[in-house]
Amino acid sequence: MKIEWVALVVASLLPCAALAGTAADMQAVADKNGCFACHGMQAKVIGPGFAEVAAKYKGDSQAADRLGKKIREGGKGVWGPVPMPAHGNLGEADARKLAEWVLSIG
Repeated sequence: MKIEWVALVVASLLPCAALAGTAADMQAVADKNGCFACHGMQAKVIGPGFAEVAAKYKGDSQAADRLGKKIREGGKGVWGPVPMPAHGNLGEADARKLAEWVLSIG
């Protein structure tokens, strides 16, 4: 009985641990790629804060794909006159994961 209870508690904590690791990993990817030079977590720096991006695209099921593409190719005009530079060094999968992480910030 005790072993089953402990196993249940540990199993319930694993998704939280995985999510925290993923968030830390994605924050490191954003830092490595210079994202924080233009974006704050909550507020605008040069470009919008990540929380602002998440709020704008909340409920948009296609947002991660579009934002992942924009991360890789760059963009302009959506948030103002300053263009976002391309980050073509990121693979498609990594850019999409980064976009998913940005969309999860609130």
